[in-house]
Amino acid sequence: MDTKNAVTAMAALAHASRLTIYRHLVELGPEGAYPSDLAQKFDIPNATLSFHLKALSHAGLIEAEKNSRNIRYRANFEEMQALVDFLTQNCCGGDPSKCAPEVRVAADSIRVRSRAR
Repeated sequence: MDTKNAVTAMAALAHASRLTIYRHLVELGPEGAYPSDLAQKFDIPNATLSFHLKALSHAGLIEAEKNSRNIRYRANFEEMQALVDFLTQNCCGGDPSKCAPEVRVAADSIRVRSRAR
């Protein structure tokens, strides 16, 4: 991924509704979702949802699969990984051991640290 594509992807995610939609599609995995399901889940008008899906699609973060008259949207995991790789490409001067994040318990964000020293 180059800088131009990374900026486009991050700009698409820099909106609360688009980020929420994208994270939901990532959570659904290959199953994806139809626009009607997304509109209902997030209480977003169809025209607004269409605008958000277009921005995410233009950035390459989601893919659309047409099935008859319906379109199913899925997260593009390859593009998501490319963005993560781009952002962490030279992390900590190329020494990944310095970049290891702290382990966190997702449910309550409690930090867990190793006491061995």
